[in-house]
Amino acid sequence: MAGNLKEFKDSNFDDEVLKSDKLAIVDFWAEWCAPCSMIAPIVEELANEYDGRANVGKLNVDENSETSTKYGIRSIPTILFFKNGAILKQVVGVRSKAELKEIIDSNI
Repeated sequence: MAGNLKEFKDSNFDDEVLKSDKLAIVDFWAEWCAPCSMIAPIVEELANEYDGRANVGKLNVDENSETSTKYGIRSIPTILFFKNGAILKQVVGVRSKAELKEIIDSNI
């Protein structure tokens, strides 16, 4: 993963997302998903802009089925926003950077 973008996996999800004292933003994606490719640059920009204030990363659904199944991910891209181990918000599909920033700013 580039820059400040984290790679979330089944093995580190609890520590990096659920136990984090910061807002955690998880982009559930797959390599074959065209809409995922469209939103990827936005997620990377957000990771850099919110470095130190939020944990922003991606979780490949094909490689991490345990976490994807646990959260009922059926469509991708899906972005889940977590704070203190709880889901605050879920967005499915491609969204604008402004819309995602609004969610982050209201929960950070």
